[in-house]
Amino acid sequence: MSFPNLSALAVRERSVTLYFLILSVFAGAYAFASLGRAEDPSITLQMLMVSAVWPGATPAEIEQQVVHPIEKSIQRIEYLDEIKTTVQAGRADIQVQFHSYTPQEKMPELQFQVRKRMLDLSSHLPEGVVGPIVNDDFSDVYFSLFSLSAPGLPVRKLTRYAERLRDELQLIPGTRKADLIAEREERVYVDLDNVVMTNSGISSQAVFEAIRAYNTLIPAGQIDTTGPRLRFRLDSDLSDPQRLAQVPIRAGDHLIRLGDIAVITQGYEEPPSYFARVNGEDAILVGVVMGKGENGLVFGERLDAFLSKTRAELPLGMELDQITNQTDAIKAAVNLFQVKFLVAVIVVMSIGFLSLGLRAGLIVGIAVPITLGLTFVLMKAANINLDRITLGALIIALGLLVDDAIIAIEMMLVKLEEGWSKVSAATHAWNATASPMLFGTLVTMFGFVPIGFAKSGVGEYAGNIFWVLAFSLIISWLVAVTFTPYLGVKILLAPKLKPGNMGDHYKSSLVYEYLRALITWCVRHRRTVVFITFAMLVLSVAGMAGPVEKQFFPGSDRPEILIDVNLAPGTSVTTTDTTVKRLEALLDSMGGVENYASYVGGGAPRFFISVNPEHPDSSFAKIIVTATGPIERDRIIAALDQHVANGAFAEARIRVTRLLFGPPVDWPVSFRVIGQDPATLRKVAHQVREVMSHNPHVVNPHLEWDQRVPTLKLEMDEQRLRLMGLTPLSVAQQMQYRTDGVPIAEVRQDIRTVDVYVRGQGAKRAQNEPPIYELRNEQGQKIPLSHLGEVKIAYEDAMIRRHNRELFLAVRGEVKNAQPQDVTKTLWADLESIHAALPDGYRIDIAGSLERSQEAEDSINQVFPLMIALMVTCVVLQMRSFPGVVIVLLTAPLGVIGSVVALLVFKQPFGFVALLGLIGLAGILMRNTLILTQQVRDNLEDGMLPSDAVVEAAVRRARPVVLTALAAALAFIPLTTDIFWGPMAYVLIGGVILGTAITLLFVPALYALAFRLESR
Repeated sequence: MSFPNLSALAVRERSVTLYFLILSVFAGAYAFASLGRAEDPSITLQMLMVSAVWPGATPAEIEQQVVHPIEKSIQRIEYLDEIKTTVQAGRADIQVQFHSYTPQEKMPELQFQVRKRMLDLSSHLPEGVVGPIVNDDFSDVYFSLFSLSAPGLPVRKLTRYAERLRDELQLIPGTRKADLIAEREERVYVDLDNVVMTNSGISSQAVFEAIRAYNTLIPAGQIDTTGPRLRFRLDSDLSDPQRLAQVPIRAGDHLIRLGDIAVITQGYEEPPSYFARVNGEDAILVGVVMGKGENGLVFGERLDAFLSKTRAELPLGMELDQITNQTDAIKAAVNLFQVKFLVAVIVVMSIGFLSLGLRAGLIVGIAVPITLGLTFVLMKAANINLDRITLGALIIALGLLVDDAIIAIEMMLVKLEEGWSKVSAATHAWNATASPMLFGTLVTMFGFVPIGFAKSGVGEYAGNIFWVLAFSLIISWLVAVTFTPYLGVKILLAPKLKPGNMGDHYKSSLVYEYLRALITWCVRHRRTVVFITFAMLVLSVAGMAGPVEKQFFPGSDRPEILIDVNLAPGTSVTTTDTTVKRLEALLDSMGGVENYASYVGGGAPRFFISVNPEHPDSSFAKIIVTATGPIERDRIIAALDQHVANGAFAEARIRVTRLLFGPPVDWPVSFRVIGQDPATLRKVAHQVREVMSHNPHVVNPHLEWDQRVPTLKLEMDEQRLRLMGLTPLSVAQQMQYRTDGVPIAEVRQDIRTVDVYVRGQGAKRAQNEPPIYELRNEQGQKIPLSHLGEVKIAYEDAMIRRHNRELFLAVRGEVKNAQPQDVTKTLWADLESIHAALPDGYRIDIAGSLERSQEAEDSINQVFPLMIALMVTCVVLQMRSFPGVVIVLLTAPLGVIGSVVALLVFKQPFGFVALLGLIGLAGILMRNTLILTQQVRDNLEDGMLPSDAVVEAAVRRARPVVLTALAAALAFIPLTTDIFWGPMAYVLIGGVILGTAITLLFVPALYALAFRLESR
């Protein structure tokens, strides 16, 4: 290289080199100790939730009057990716997803735009609509969830103590926010005695007005004096139920206390819309979200200290438990990877000792921790934590970063054996290998550019692989050309006997003679070798497309179990809870359960990045079971599946799953049937379900919102209604008054406001009792409900789902004994006849794992041109020859051969993680080819014949190439047992071993063929 000889500089300025070496050790140790720890990378889900509530409206009315204008308004916002809408009776939830490449600094502006548009739209929505309400914290992941329970204690007191805990947690350094979850809404109920009211001539409206008059807080004026300004204060607080009972109500010429005609109770929402239990006990949860950039282990220690302190101060009868804790997951993940990392370091250093000797191996062994230490320094500077991704990247880097040190020290050993001085041998490595090593390092590094710059959720999740590898590989090159020559001069001993020239050295070993004969045969039969190699490549590509199983992301090794409980749409929350209690009893009888939390009426809070909270739904519940370990987790899942298969919970659809890595995917296999008419959607969706049910790998295929729910519809004659002195408004208000109650005021209790509901006697009726009510007209006359018209049973959709403003019906299912992507592709082919018969305006889209996988692959493919351009540029700058560039590029895909063999032999799936390994393999093999072709050029400059130069180049580069391949393959072995990195480890091991062997034989043959060299 024309660049100053860094090796000579390092050897010449030995004191300076030693200083920087020692500084690197201490800086690396400090950086490693202070690096943040996390279970998974901190990623941002570019989404928010917009909700609107319209009590009394049907799903169809909400869709037409509320959802359409909201969606149209949101659709005009920049960076919008998709809109997912769920419409149920009385409410709509709209999930707004922005493109994953949305700049982080743009998100606050986009959230503001959504809020602004919703605020502007609110005045144009129908009267009675509450909202739209924007929740831009929807994507928050709770670092820890605490449950507070107290059997027999009023929920109100439990809530007040939970508020105190929330406020104290908010003050812990590192806490971004703390929330109360599954809080029961407090209410004050005024149950009026209709008989007493009738006899007293008191109307319900008079009661409403009296309560409001005695509870309203308004200014009462003020007086300025020569001293202070005096403000009048009126005691108009009805927060105490006894004060509320004293409210006077005029009955003719008399006043009657409210307590004389009503029963006043302090209670809660009946029935509750959403509540939680922990280990079978009613509980309120407090969720803690950690601030961005915080060290998870340090933050976890603060929470542990808070938990210990608070437990000691809890009132008698209260229990505070931590039901989810990312600290445990972080410790388990980091500790496990650190052990695997240490094993990989020992393996790599052992290769150096065994192959290069004690002193040379010691140099390689010293170079490895120095390189890693400086990598930690750069990670610290870039604010990159130690997590599942970066620790895996470090192990991958460990198998690659020894290449430069081995190549440099091997070249030095060769020159020492030729009789060169240690200084001359150390500086020669720069002249001979610095340039190809640098460009080879850049080629390997650029191979991971697609994942580093992929604009997608998986790109953000796994993108640090590129940066960690880039840091480590660049540093490994710097260490190889500076510290390694210095250590070589200090540690290596000059051989006592000079073996002679280079040729004699490589001819003195029988192994080299056999290798030379094999390579000579490959050069002589170059066409056959090239043909066989490309044939193997074609077969491997076919194997990758065919027999190799496909997946998106692997399952998690965390101990949580997710149990989804789906009853018939419209089922009451109390009925849903009955099924949940039976499941809880079953869990209590099983061993291996550390704790479980049940969420009835909605989904669980987001405690893991890939878990999307479900929308409020009275017919849905979710149970999160934490097992004592992975073995117990799998046993519990199998036992629950068996109970479900035996029909233990026939009234519900029970889904038992485990956590998955990667972006959220609701169902592994899913298809969206899109169109305008719900009846046609149902017809097509049933056909799709029929096809899915015939696939042996699909479990429980079903339609997302097939069933319709019954409603009571009162068909009234408007003229007759008016003659009776009633209106639809008065009928609705009186019916509400006699069933759920009417909210007429808010009382102020502590930091809360509590709604006051007034109900008519009989509102709390026995279950399944027919609705027999008497209403009153304007003259106070009683009119039976049956006189107003006929009450009929009508049916309506329980749910309506929309995707990007189009109505759709999802058909989805679980998968067993196969990978979701393979099953989806098979089903897609089986659905061809249904596709052909679809009416105009209708279509079927792929959803589930395959859709997310394709999005991830598309984001990577968009960066592929950049990767190719960078890699080709490096090869051109090094080779300075187009035939040479072609040779190097043709070796890039050879890693597929070994990868497919390894995947098939060890029965591993090919997914996104394995794809990363395949991309990296291309850079590794191209790097070896660059170093090999550089040796050919050096041999030609030394006066060798072209054919001899090619053969001798392969012979002379065989030892460092084989050693680095062996070190890399063995370094990846600890990763094979990891559920996340396992497939990629097998790809790298198989690809490096077979790819290196093929490269040593294929490249000489291809070189000879490309340059038309004559055989010896």
